[in-house]
Amino acid sequence: MADLSGPLLSHFADDHEVNDTEELTFDKIVEQSLSDFGFWQFFQILLVGLSLFFDAHQIFITVYTDAYPTWHCLDHTICDPSASDICKLPRSAWQWDGDSKGRSVISDFVLECSSSLLRGMPSSAFYIGAVVGGFVLALIPDDTLGRKKLLVFSTFAMSIISISIIFSTNVWIYASLKFFVRFARSQTWSYALVLISERVSTGWRPIATMIPFTLFVLGFMSLSGIAYLAQHSSWRFLYLYTAVPAALYCIFLYLFTLESPRWLHMQGEDGEAIGVLGKISPKSIPYLESVITKLPLEKETFEQGPSHSIKDFFIRRWASRRISVVMVIMFGLGISYYGVPLAARDIDVNIYLSETLNALVELPTFVITPVLMKRFNRRSSVLVNTLLGGASGVLCFVPSVVGKTGVAFAFELGTFFCARIGFNLMAVYMVEMFPTCVRSSATMMFRQALVVGGACCPLIASLGRDLPSVSFAIFGIAMSGLGLFVLILPETKGLSLCDTMEEQEKRDQTVNTSHC
Repeated sequence: MADLSGPLLSHFADDHEVNDTEELTFDKIVEQSLSDFGFWQFFQILLVGLSLFFDAHQIFITVYTDAYPTWHCLDHTICDPSASDICKLPRSAWQWDGDSKGRSVISDFVLECSSSLLRGMPSSAFYIGAVVGGFVLALIPDDTLGRKKLLVFSTFAMSIISISIIFSTNVWIYASLKFFVRFARSQTWSYALVLISERVSTGWRPIATMIPFTLFVLGFMSLSGIAYLAQHSSWRFLYLYTAVPAALYCIFLYLFTLESPRWLHMQGEDGEAIGVLGKISPKSIPYLESVITKLPLEKETFEQGPSHSIKDFFIRRWASRRISVVMVIMFGLGISYYGVPLAARDIDVNIYLSETLNALVELPTFVITPVLMKRFNRRSSVLVNTLLGGASGVLCFVPSVVGKTGVAFAFELGTFFCARIGFNLMAVYMVEMFPTCVRSSATMMFRQALVVGGACCPLIASLGRDLPSVSFAIFGIAMSGLGLFVLILPETKGLSLCDTMEEQEKRDQTVNTSHC
């Protein structure tokens, strides 16, 4: 033990000396003890990040379960598959291909001739559940449950409700359960990212927060494989195949995930918080033992932050204007990001291949986004990206109409690629535009705008059944048109983060004066 602690403590002393004259805070202990990114830190991040892996399954599962199945003619004297309208033919003149009667929600619930509103209702209910749940669950304080329990509860609730979907007997029950699935999962993204970010040091946080995003994409990709293997089964089995593993994952999540040490410290559980730090980074145990007695934990207070800071968005004009613009931009990106994969099924390409490629194009965005933010400013990056994505969406309409499906699909991938980069850019941009006291509230509203866009996209995508690829033109116009609002926002590249509304106002005034 002596051999281990000696060099370690000297390492800490060189980088950040601990002495009686320097104020020692819990934040400094966290930064020092987690300065090395070891195996157990990676394991904890991976374990928590898997919640987004299963989240991706439930977000994109309707691409397969609610797809319009293929059919063939029984009476060729009055039926032509290439020219006939299935809704104008007698039921005895046609039949679903194979045993497709129960493969899709459309055929199972006899929705083939229903309005686009009814066919898109389950997906819309899913996204509406995210909007309602996001606001309701955001009001629940976590001072009694903690990050870990909230994450476990939301994931487990999603799993159980998803399993119950297999017992749906009509589209109304199905849509209602879809609503509650997303209601339960509405804040999981926030729970996971907060839990991850509070268990790594500042230097490792950018890399650590990319891991759950990557797992989300891998979940999207794995869904294509699961759906392909289950393509001859009922749509109900696809929910079963994705929800049961998620329920089992919750057991491991509960047993092996560690609580946030920062949250434990704020609850007065300093001994447990130090213990968690030691478990995450075993090499730091000698250091933790040496400083625990020097830290006046009981003297630290957290009275600076307001308990209900969301009101500042309504009483301060600049804040309400800024968050409104951010939500408008995110609404346009949400329509494209969630809608393009749904509309891709109306392009004459293999649905399993198209969804896999859509997932693959997301992976490079996690490398490209930091490069863009380092080389260019925030506002121009978002503007150019949304204009390119919008143009790609509009251009997708033309080749699809003339039968050039390969070219149309290439533009579809370009639209989805730009939508994902836009989301990444705006996530960082939004954090820099709002001070610490309202940053969590701003994040919630940022996320809600994205989901509202997702709630609209199934209805837009369903229009592609009547006029192929017109939905892509709508997605493109929304992304580029609403993306122009970024010109109203201030530039934040190279500026430090503010903690209070007053500090943010003063900083903005200084920046505006210098630009003048």
